[in-house]
Amino acid sequence: MLEVFMHDFPKGADLHNHLVGAIYAENTMRWAAQDGLCVDVEHKAIKPDHCAQDRGKMRNAATVEADSSSENSMVDSLSMRNFHPSQNVTSGHDQFFSTFPRFIAGMGVTHEGAMLAEAVTRAADDHTTYLELMIAPDIEALIRRGLKHPLQGEDFAAVQASYSPAETQDFITLARQDTDRMEADMRTLLRCDTPQAAPGCRVRVRYLYATLRTFTPAAVFSQISGAYALVKADPRFVGVNIVAPEDDRVAMRDYDLHMRMFHYMSGLDPQVNLSLHAGELAEGLVPPEGLWNHITNAVTVAGARRIGHGVDMAYEQNASATLAEMARRHVMVEINQTSNDQILGVRGNAHPFQLYRAAGVPVAFSTDDEGVERINLTHEYVRAAETWPLTYGEFKDLSRTGLEYSFLPGNSLWAQTAPFRPVHACSHTDMKSEQLAASCATFLQNSEKAQAQWALEKNFVTFEENVNKNTLFRKK
Repeated sequence: MLEVFMHDFPKGADLHNHLVGAIYAENTMRWAAQDGLCVDVEHKAIKPDHCAQDRGKMRNAATVEADSSSENSMVDSLSMRNFHPSQNVTSGHDQFFSTFPRFIAGMGVTHEGAMLAEAVTRAADDHTTYLELMIAPDIEALIRRGLKHPLQGEDFAAVQASYSPAETQDFITLARQDTDRMEADMRTLLRCDTPQAAPGCRVRVRYLYATLRTFTPAAVFSQISGAYALVKADPRFVGVNIVAPEDDRVAMRDYDLHMRMFHYMSGLDPQVNLSLHAGELAEGLVPPEGLWNHITNAVTVAGARRIGHGVDMAYEQNASATLAEMARRHVMVEINQTSNDQILGVRGNAHPFQLYRAAGVPVAFSTDDEGVERINLTHEYVRAAETWPLTYGEFKDLSRTGLEYSFLPGNSLWAQTAPFRPVHACSHTDMKSEQLAASCATFLQNSEKAQAQWALEKNFVTFEENVNKNTLFRKK
């Protein structure tokens, strides 16, 4: 009953969703077979090479896909399905991060539209209004630029000045073209703008540019600088993030430096939104001092407006002060329960979800890498209901919070959020009515964020009416 209820429950947004990790392994294998790629059956990985025929441990992906046993073995290798610690892979952390290099070759640029179609189709089935997907088109160009322009110490201004306008514009042009192609392919696959349009066409989508934290400082700064330029040039990109394992040796060594890079760039372009992976760590994964300040510095140095994961908050040196600052500045935390369990072993009351809520820090549920994890957003809502004593009203507010802290442009529908109360222009409009007050119609017309929030409220009205009619949920 809970699964049925939460499947239909309207969900505002999934704000922490890596597109490459959102794809189920079966689809990646199908694309590899279509493209005639090789599968390394010893290491259970898709390779970029083409295999006209099997040769040794390299087999044609179509042959592997056609054999149920072989395909099942590959799906387990390319995801968290059926994972159990072994001598070869001792932790969920290692299995999770090792899947990406094993499957990435099966995606290729020709399947990006299909990837986006899969993500929006699942979001529509989950009754999710909005997706904010992490992607990184043409990131290789930014990394190469960084290798050509050394960073001397922390002279960010000098290296920023060394980038030629032509280099930056070439990156922006290619990134926009790639995104155009991905969206066009998605719309073709889902028959958008036709009478047969699939439900996924109705899901709003925006992007966060995902920089990589495991390269040299010069290459990381080049990525961050390029990401800021793309956000300013293309309204589909609504913010910047930084990704890759936070416990990586380079990521740990340069973490504070990366936060100062964001601080510098935000000084130049304060309107660019930041949602930063921070605190995706757990006790024992790194030395204790590695848990002391990542969330704090993401908030106070980099100026993040949202935090992804934030799992190690209780181990921060100034946890109480940081929580108070996050509450004061309304810095939201993207809660990824299954990901935190699979990668870090953090679950139940060991998770800081209730700590954030007690401190008044806004939170919302998200999926992280739903394909690798073998979940969807409904699963995260069900898991929360089974873990914490949350009321229906609290779930409703958690759903609203996702949209409230999205980076969609425009003013919010809500004048206040504790409790949620609409702005004056819409305060006298009955959500059940099809007629909008003129003032509310004008307000919604001028704000894409408010339009999405209004759509969510209308979905709540329909959902609650259906629940009241449904004998499955009717009180005996």
